[in-house]
Amino acid sequence: MSVLTPHSPDFGAPSDILRVTIVQGEAKASTDARVEMSTILGSCVATCLFDPVARVGGMNHFLLAEPPRHVRHQEFDSDYGLFLMELLINEMLGLGARKNRMRARLYGGANLNPDLSPIGTANAAFARQFLSRESIPCVFEDLEGTQARRIQFRPASGQVRARLVPAETAPTQKPLGRPQSALGTVELF
Repeated sequence: MSVLTPHSPDFGAPSDILRVTIVQGEAKASTDARVEMSTILGSCVATCLFDPVARVGGMNHFLLAEPPRHVRHQEFDSDYGLFLMELLINEMLGLGARKNRMRARLYGGANLNPDLSPIGTANAAFARQFLSRESIPCVFEDLEGTQARRIQFRPASGQVRARLVPAETAPTQKPLGRPQSALGTVELF
């Protein structure tokens, strides 16, 4: 599956494209027409936000929806959607976007292993609820299912290409830098 929005003849790359990989725990925004952000998602979710008037866009990539209730706000880390959604919005506001003009596209939230808890579904539900609470319309979503996705996003134009990643080529490594105790038995990327 390949989705390109808004519709155009092709996703053709400018000759001077600046590729930016968004890894889990990151949120970045840009106004540069040469920038193309990309990420690969399993149970994680990426939000692509775009302000069509200011031509500002950005992407985040979160591992988990929200911290457990016993975790204080000061202990949030960048793996949580709550932190990364706010960070992305603030990055865009700093570049001239206005919240009331932002439009969202959501990707990821797959449940890759049927024997594990449906963390992808929980991530997808969180992203939908967050956007609804913040009155940011979600104009497109490609969430849940059982396959990983590769996302390419051009933040200055709002164009997105989403492709399913065949199971045999999807990354299966645990995230780097997180202690095994924080991961439990769930493989996330």
